[in-house]
Amino acid sequence: MERIFSVEGARSLMPEARELVGELIELRADLAELGYDLKQSGTSTRGGLAEAKGLEARMAEIVGWFSDHGVELKGIAPVLIDFPAVLNGMSVRLCWIEGEGELAWYHRSELGFAGRRPL
Repeated sequence: MERIFSVEGARSLMPEARELVGELIELRADLAELGYDLKQSGTSTRGGLAEAKGLEARMAEIVGWFSDHGVELKGIAPVLIDFPAVLNGMSVRLCWIEGEGELAWYHRSELGFAGRRPL
């Protein structure tokens, strides 16, 4: 069953979500660098296959946190998250993208990111 958030409820999760997003961004960069280096030269200052698997496992844990809390992770490069909500009787997604200071946007559920409007 889909969790429905109020604006206040979604905003209350943002501090923890932003902390995890920060870690996800770092993991994403580390994994990209490690994968590139291994493909190019077979070695990396970031480690080897075991380290890559560890990074992937931690990323999966973070992705799971969003799912466990009813938050939709729409992308990881950039990180884009949606909180299912209802505004004025309409199904919407409260929308936050990496780099934004606060949760301040929404879009109708059927429109996606292109339909974003300020809260």
